[in-house]
Amino acid sequence: MTPRANQLAGLAAAIAHVQPLERPADALLHEFFRRHPAMGQHDRAFVADGVFAYLRRRRSLEELAGTTSAAHLALAVAAREMGIGVREMENALTPADGVWLRAFKSRLATPLAPAVAADLPDWLWARLGAAYPDAERDALARSWLSPAPLDVRINPLKTTRDDARAALAASGIASEPTPYSPLGLRLPGRPALARNPLFTAGALEVQDEGSQLVGYLVAPKRSDMVADFCAGAGGKTLLLGALMRSQGRLYAFDTHDKRLARLKPRLARSGLSNVHPQLLAHERDTKIKRLARKIDRVLVDAPCTGFGTLRRNPDLKWRQTEAAVADLAAKQRVILASAATLVKPGGRLVYATCSVLPDENEAVVDAFLADHPDFAPVDAAAELARAGIALDTGGTLKLLPHKHGCDGFFAAVLARSA
Repeated sequence: MTPRANQLAGLAAAIAHVQPLERPADALLHEFFRRHPAMGQHDRAFVADGVFAYLRRRRSLEELAGTTSAAHLALAVAAREMGIGVREMENALTPADGVWLRAFKSRLATPLAPAVAADLPDWLWARLGAAYPDAERDALARSWLSPAPLDVRINPLKTTRDDARAALAASGIASEPTPYSPLGLRLPGRPALARNPLFTAGALEVQDEGSQLVGYLVAPKRSDMVADFCAGAGGKTLLLGALMRSQGRLYAFDTHDKRLARLKPRLARSGLSNVHPQLLAHERDTKIKRLARKIDRVLVDAPCTGFGTLRRNPDLKWRQTEAAVADLAAKQRVILASAATLVKPGGRLVYATCSVLPDENEAVVDAFLADHPDFAPVDAAAELARAGIALDTGGTLKLLPHKHGCDGFFAAVLARSA
């Protein structure tokens, strides 16, 4: 077979492997490549790009293709999403494939229902329509159809943004300062960073700009006691530790040991000495009770649908269900109430998600405030301004990819009076 035939066959096999979406797409793709160790780097890149293009445009592709056949969908992805002409694929096509592909291309101008054209499930399209004006919903949906750039954050304990940018340029990697976060750089494409000296030395971490801005809302002081209540792999934990200049005491809580395990090598690279990872059995763990009303700053980066990250994780729109939104909102309310018990009088609680749905954002905060009269909202734009960040999305932080260039994020700042 020609190299193009190899690539198309590999893409078809990968689509077939990922299609059921029983697990996250990146894990399934990693598993696929592990099962095909002879596949070269160039072919792997082609397959990975094709699989994620398929996931972003799955609904409209399958509608126009009239099939869920992985072999035909690979051809459809190559032609419509990757810009590969039929003639360029000629040597890789059987006569029947050629006939099918030309018929598919003739259908590309077929009008599609709005949700199909937006490549969203009907229920999510309707939810977005209830939350945003039509033009905003259309722009948001369009933004999810393109891959995101790579955002990184410098570790201010080890480098400056200018020095990091110069070092990246010296290694052939272009970057631009992020428009809002003073610690961020935006890298076009997907440059390999795992072996880059900046990364291995802990001077650079992969972190979306929106996630960085959430850390500035926590605004920890050097002498504070701080808790990252849902620390996960620790991206925001590391930022908070750096903002504290490795002073004070920073707890990284999570209920999943595997997530905290991913924090350990990142923490070792960072050079931070003020971070204390803590595994919780549940949200009411005795570790939480011992720290009740003692913590200056608490961040709740709550588990959510993740719809703000659909440029990076397009599989989420097909894996999440409408019922999951209500289940997650109930869980978010429980987590937020538990985390609030840590906050000392005069302290701050920041609730954040990478969702764009009010059910997981404003509704959760409103319910919390109704049940906790000792907490009051703090203006998020004013807090960012104190950090020298000129970004005003209202009383809460509301980031959208088509407006701000980063992932979709929500954050509310809540202060405890007594």
